Amino acid sequence: MNNYKTLTRSTSNRMIAGVCAGLGEYLGIDPTIVRLLTILAFFTGFGGIAIVYLIMAIVVPEQSQATQ
Repeated sequence: MNNYKTLTRSTSNRMIAGVCAGLGEYLGIDPTIVRLLTILAFFTGFGGIAIVYLIMAIVVPEQSQATQ
């Protein structure tokens, strides 16, 4: 009876830690777009994105088998 979405790291569509894929699933967009925006932000001067990614990889839980 959950009517809300939870942010989780993807276990099936992951490249490194599943953060971008989980964020894409949460926002309802293609994870490749999230990955491209992350790389673009990293190379255009927003170097803090690497720290944000690492924090999310630690804090955000992995997707359970039931929600796949």
